[in-house]
Amino acid sequence: MIQVSKLRLSAALWAVGMLGVVVLTLTVIPQLLHGAQTPVPQSVAVTASLIQSGLFLALAAWLGAALSRSVGLRAPVTEAVLSGSSVWRAAKPQLLPGALIGLVAGAVLLIAGQAAPLEVQSAAPAFNIPVSARLLYGGITEEILMRWGLMTLIVWLAWRLFQRRNGAPAPRYVVAAIFVAALLFGVGHLPAATAMGINLTPSVVTYVLVSNTIPGVLFGFSYWRWGLESAFLAHATAHVVVIVAGAT
Repeated sequence: MIQVSKLRLSAALWAVGMLGVVVLTLTVIPQLLHGAQTPVPQSVAVTASLIQSGLFLALAAWLGAALSRSVGLRAPVTEAVLSGSSVWRAAKPQLLPGALIGLVAGAVLLIAGQAAPLEVQSAAPAFNIPVSARLLYGGITEEILMRWGLMTLIVWLAWRLFQRRNGAPAPRYVVAAIFVAALLFGVGHLPAATAMGINLTPSVVTYVLVSNTIPGVLFGFSYWRWGLESAFLAHATAHVVVIVAGAT
């Protein structure tokens, strides 16, 4: 495969991830702001959220592009598209693992949903999160932020500090990065729960962390073993499972 420049790779992933940012910002953020006392007009708040999210996404896209190759992590399909190589050859090894991991993650979400605290169950129906936001933001944007950007950075730091860049990263460092990124993925959902008017009781915090960290570990493993796009597929498939099951 022809090696793609880091700038082109990061720009491509940023552009793809921005689809999710735009959809989420225009459909969900207004719901969170509805009825809230804010010092600025809603349009200004939405625009500011869009810009902020775009900047964070740009940083994550660049970190992944700059650091991933040195630690053996890749985005094979995106690189194939940009280099003119066979997209099918790059995608084929990722399809089955990504789908299967997504089914497992979806089952985890369904089981966790049955055990959700009452305050979470009562607040969820008040918010309409479109399928497009779940698939684009959840399935793609979050993976660029948490796996491509954050997890790659953690692996690179461990490899740089503890291995002095000698050889491939030890599996223990990659596994640690998978868990740390997944836990932070769970922590990152706590502000959203607060914005929905849910009090962060111990049971709510436990639910949010567990229901997001476990799938995050599965998505991180998928990224490590098969590539970023397998994590995209796994995350999107998990949402499809929940949607088909009729769960919120």
